[in-house]
Amino acid sequence: MAAVGRAVPALPWLWLWLGPGRAAAAVPLVIWHGMGDSCCNPLSMGYVRDMVQRRIPGVYVLSLRIGSSLVQDVENSFFMNVNDQVREVCDQLAKDPHLKGGYNAMGFSQGGQFLRAVAQRCPSPPMFTLISVGGQHQGVYGFPRCPGESSHICDWIRKMLDLGAYTQAVQEHLVQAQYWHDPLKEEDYRKKSIFLADINQERGINETYKKNLMALKKFVMVKFLNDTMVDPPISEWFGFYKSGQAKDTIPLKETFLYKEDRLGLQEMDKAGKLVFLGVEGDHLHFTEEWFYTHILPFLQ
Repeated sequence: MAAVGRAVPALPWLWLWLGPGRAAAAVPLVIWHGMGDSCCNPLSMGYVRDMVQRRIPGVYVLSLRIGSSLVQDVENSFFMNVNDQVREVCDQLAKDPHLKGGYNAMGFSQGGQFLRAVAQRCPSPPMFTLISVGGQHQGVYGFPRCPGESSHICDWIRKMLDLGAYTQAVQEHLVQAQYWHDPLKEEDYRKKSIFLADINQERGINETYKKNLMALKKFVMVKFLNDTMVDPPISEWFGFYKSGQAKDTIPLKETFLYKEDRLGLQEMDKAGKLVFLGVEGDHLHFTEEWFYTHILPFLQ
């Protein structure tokens, strides 16, 4: 992976922020890491923070930590109810004086859809732009591999998903089950998914969710064109498998979610608020040059 200087390292990510000396005009940035990562690895999230701060001096960057320690933060990315995580984050953001005027948000992998839930459920303080870097907005139906040192955990997760992704115990305690979308069991998904089916309006229309998401200035979705972790990769652009089978996929515009405008995505699209970016590389692999060219303009 070629880059200007050096390539962006693989995840996990970092929790870090600046003090009162930040530039007054800079919009704060909130980041949420992905599965198996922590808030505070200087080789990953810290690296992203440094890229942003080199070009936007003094910007306040908050990378979210879920739990009281780095170990808990990693564990919670696998085992903590996502709805509880979103509530905790909403509370963190509401209490942070740096964010009272609003902020931009950037989520990596599952952090992308988690931050979308924040946008839909917690409009104060306001989120201006949401950047989803490899986020699985229609969920996943496969678990091909795991990041970093988490392969043994992923083996166990696969067993739990096979045993029953939509059982109450698995749904409440396994993060990945909460965005597991089985195209062969759509009815079970709609009825029993405690997180993704809710934020994707699968059980009815929550007008507040729709209104809050439509308040975004931009919703940027990044798809990794050689992704071997997300199944199907088109979920990163809000597409998914055709219902009833797991071979052929359809883009966002062909989904009922878009056609019926359940989340306001059709209206946002027509208003130029949706941005679809593709990047060569595997899941969460990108270069500094690509980041500065394609992502940084949305943060300035």
